[in-house]
Amino acid sequence: MKLLTKSNLAALAANAEVAEMDRKPVVKFFAPTGSATWLISEIEEDGDTLFGLADLGMGFPEIGSVSLKELSEVKGAFGLGIERDLHFTADKSLAEYADEARAAGRIKA
Repeated sequence: MKLLTKSNLAALAANAEVAEMDRKPVVKFFAPTGSATWLISEIEEDGDTLFGLADLGMGFPEIGSVSLKELSEVKGAFGLGIERDLHFTADKSLAEYADEARAAGRIKA
């Protein structure tokens, strides 16, 4: 599966250009054989650096950057890679997801 569509890329780039600090995530990535989850709200001009909320399944979700290239190269159990949640639609801002995730110790989206 391709991690980002042209539409996703356009929405992520548009978010990066807006001065508003409280953007909604555009995509959700997850590890199908693990507990890692990412909610991504922006992409940098380099086309590789994503910004969002990351939960690697260790109880400490955090906001920061991640490489699209590195995510696309991850192979978990059974050789499965990171996938995009095709049914995800953000209903709150990244900051609200982060607050909830920190309180729960994991992303709940």
